[in-house]
Amino acid sequence: MSEIATLAGVKRPVVSTWRRRYSDFPAPAVENAGRPLFDGGEVAQWLISSGLGNTDPAELRTEVALFGIVALTDRFTAWQLIEVVGSLLCLRKLDARPLAAGVAADDQTLWSAVMRRAERMDAEDEFILSELCSVDAAAAPLARLAEDLVEAAYGEHGAYEWLLSSRLRLGLDALAADAVAPELIALLTQLADVPSRLERGEPVTVADPHARTGDLLAAILRKAENREGITALAADPDARFARIARRRLLLASVDELALDVQIGHELEERLADPDVIVTQLPYRPGEDRSVQAALEGVERIADLLGPGAIALVLGPADALVDALRGTEESRLRSALLRGNVVEAVIALPGGALPYRPGYRPALWVLNRSPIPAAEGKVLLADISAEPLTEDVRRRLAEDILLWRAEGFRAIDGHDPRYGRAVDVAVLDRAFGGPLTPPAPPASVFLSRTVSERPALIGEAEAHLDRAALRARSYEDERGAYRGRVLRRIGRMPKRTTLGALIAEGRVTKLRGYRLAEEHLTAEGHHRVLGPEEVTGQSPVDSRAMDRLVLASAYDRVALTEPGDIVYTLVPRLGIFVDHDGFGIVAFPARVLRVDRDAERPLTPRVLAALLGAARNTSRSPSAVRAARRIEDYQLPDLEPDDMERFDALLAEIEQRGRLLRAQSEALAEARRLTVAGLADGTLTLDRR
Repeated sequence: MSEIATLAGVKRPVVSTWRRRYSDFPAPAVENAGRPLFDGGEVAQWLISSGLGNTDPAELRTEVALFGIVALTDRFTAWQLIEVVGSLLCLRKLDARPLAAGVAADDQTLWSAVMRRAERMDAEDEFILSELCSVDAAAAPLARLAEDLVEAAYGEHGAYEWLLSSRLRLGLDALAADAVAPELIALLTQLADVPSRLERGEPVTVADPHARTGDLLAAILRKAENREGITALAADPDARFARIARRRLLLASVDELALDVQIGHELEERLADPDVIVTQLPYRPGEDRSVQAALEGVERIADLLGPGAIALVLGPADALVDALRGTEESRLRSALLRGNVVEAVIALPGGALPYRPGYRPALWVLNRSPIPAAEGKVLLADISAEPLTEDVRRRLAEDILLWRAEGFRAIDGHDPRYGRAVDVAVLDRAFGGPLTPPAPPASVFLSRTVSERPALIGEAEAHLDRAALRARSYEDERGAYRGRVLRRIGRMPKRTTLGALIAEGRVTKLRGYRLAEEHLTAEGHHRVLGPEEVTGQSPVDSRAMDRLVLASAYDRVALTEPGDIVYTLVPRLGIFVDHDGFGIVAFPARVLRVDRDAERPLTPRVLAALLGAARNTSRSPSAVRAARRIEDYQLPDLEPDDMERFDALLAEIEQRGRLLRAQSEALAEARRLTVAGLADGTLTLDRR
């Protein structure tokens, strides 16, 4: 049942609810040690027909096949599952017919037929033969699961990509250790710009001399709709990785005669010279990482480039970007820069390699044939503090692609949004200095934000003056703040609980509503109040819903009234008084509404303050639930006179707080703009 929850993309208790609520939920097929086991196909069909769960119906059948493969880890090692299923998919591609076509259903007959086909289609053992020979007829169920995977993924290529995406589920950490974040892969494919070469009718040879499982080459091929004109070259010293990459390229529709994946450190160029190289230098731990070796690796890749070829090289930032200490390393990096082959140097954000979180990567873009306007210059960019969002990737790719096409044009050229064009001679004189932009991009100085900054600072200062004037006027009218509190003498107020107040009808508890995330926007007619807003994690006006969406999709939702108390116990106690009303409360937040016509009425401010001060309301970090229900919170039942005076005091504190916050926000805005302007050199201070 936990696997059904994973399959459906829901929490484990939801599956128990489905079994109890829906009579047509599939019955268990067998029981294993008291645990019910279900038929995966029946479960997938039920999820599709019922429309329940969060998994796309197109993915359900693929996931069921993957679950079947993962379940066989008791018979085969994880490496065997990846290699054997991948080989079966490759055999199906080479032979262009299903694995079980015209074969009897028993395992021995099926596997014998598979082996005969493998020996005929891969006599030289380039793709599949040794992997299939390593197992016997016990692997016949894998052939059937491979067929299910192909049917669900609409082809062998999609099936293999799904299989490789499950490598962590199989426990193959070695296959994922060098994986690159999807955001960085998207940036690399944009910079490689292979589709534009294919559109011009040029044959393209893509290469990776450190291929591992071929993730980078597979990403480049995904962007190319027509792969007939593509030749793929790769190399890796690990035979298992190289064969996985070879199968991957074949299944990606690269012609068998147009791909060459070598086992070793050297990229063979027997088929063609590389036009686009996309690679990641082999990772080394910081303790034994050699800056010299990393730069020599870049030099070897530069030597592979012919006229018109480019290379994208991922490597350690301490070698490619940071200041160098050794003379030999500095000399080698200067020689690479003087060789007029380095087009751009980019400092990347951390986390680009998810399984090596402490590794700081950088990217060198090499170009063997830069245009004359770019000769003698290098584009330096630093996005190490930027998340690799779609907007950042698009802008950076535009900067580099336009730099490749236009070069340096001081008057009418493209102003980079990231980085600056720097003379190689300047970098050479620094000899080992850091390869980071010497100043903000020129576009910063020309942007509207910068040109309007003095006016915005003046506006913030005017806001500060007006806020200070209002605060002084209020203080002149009301005097200095005095709470007028005294020590209570005599009998303490009677204690009660929120549950008792609800039972007496003085307070009403109302539920919150489950809202679909796609219906929430930044702007709308009704603000949404959930745990994030109530606990202060998000601003109160950060989420809203359009009234037409509310009317069409949530006909049973009731809006808050002015003075309603919105509270949540998850993830911690949060209380907010909605003085404006007409909001929507998002579950698990709920509402408390005071009855102002009760015999001993409460006020929302006082009730919220007393609940927030209740003792023993938090929970330990390891607890699943709060220490007690909110109905059990104890609070004093104040006399009407005390209630009235307390409410007036809280109202005055709120008003004084608003006046102080207005001054603080205006001062913070003026400070932010001033610091930004002085930091990027666009502002100076008056000497007077």
